[in-house]
Amino acid sequence: MNSNYQVTIPKEVRLKAGIERGDSVLVEYDEQGGMVMLKPPVKGKRKTWTLGAKLTVGQIEEGIERGSSM
Repeated sequence: MNSNYQVTIPKEVRLKAGIERGDSVLVEYDEQGGMVMLKPPVKGKRKTWTLGAKLTVGQIEEGIERGSSM
């Protein structure tokens, strides 16, 4: 792991898992097994959205609070 908390996945693992440059992978921690696990790659470009207006940190936190109280 480097100073930016980036991890290099060994070539052998990338080949077996079908991970290619530009893929997004999900990394999970299995508490029972004490292992870090990679989920299959999502092929293609990462999806992003642009909102109509810029939000402040306060507005984002308010939205999170409203969503968690449902």
